[in-house]
Amino acid sequence: MDQEPAKVAELDHERPQRARGIYLLPNLFTTAALFAGFYAVLAGMNDQFEKAAIAIFVAMILDGLDGRVARMTHTQTAFGAEYDSLSDMVAFGLAPSLVMYQWSLSNLGKLGWLAAFIFTAGAALRLARFNSQLDTADKRFFTGLPSPSAAAVLAGWIWVSADNTIPGDSTAWLGLLLTVAAGLLMVSNIRYHSFKQIDFKGKVPFFSIVIVMLVFAVILSEPPLVLFAIFFVYTLSGPGFAVQRGIRKRKAVRPSE
Repeated sequence: MDQEPAKVAELDHERPQRARGIYLLPNLFTTAALFAGFYAVLAGMNDQFEKAAIAIFVAMILDGLDGRVARMTHTQTAFGAEYDSLSDMVAFGLAPSLVMYQWSLSNLGKLGWLAAFIFTAGAALRLARFNSQLDTADKRFFTGLPSPSAAAVLAGWIWVSADNTIPGDSTAWLGLLLTVAAGLLMVSNIRYHSFKQIDFKGKVPFFSIVIVMLVFAVILSEPPLVLFAIFFVYTLSGPGFAVQRGIRKRKAVRPSE
């Protein structure tokens, strides 16, 4: 009988200890991105649309940093991945659609909130599909428009309009078109370049640094317009490349026929 407690203690000692706690640094960036999305909603509710748009872009920067920090510090966990998805849903799903609704879609009645819901549902489905295909998808491409890019299109348009004192009710139909199109592109099968094949650790020509400086100068000269233009062109690049690939396939089939 006296040996049983010793055996139990030995078995408990052999069992692998469950790791408790979470890594602070990457989840700190994720929390900051979540807060930026939350702040964007509050700013939109208080008719501070320029601040709301800027907060969404800040969330994009923080969202890009948390993953890189986790990989650099080898602190990637399943908890961090799930937390990042929930943060993305708030910052790039709920926040852009609610701010856009408050900005201009509310003037369209039921069509307005339906468009906002299509964007929100598209972001949720996009994130769910991304997580389910994480191990099998081609790392060079995204399937469907990434939710941060879709959010940037809406936030960029709101920022451009607010910066140029364009009232939201005068561009309500354009806002509806952008919102619905971005929501549907997120759940489409159109491929977008992920740019993950770019090696940031490798050496580059000196002239590349000059190009980067020029890009920053152009963005800082007119941030709302330049950022909106960049993400709008990226949004159109997916359908554009899809049409181009379709034309190439037809040309390749004709000679064999």
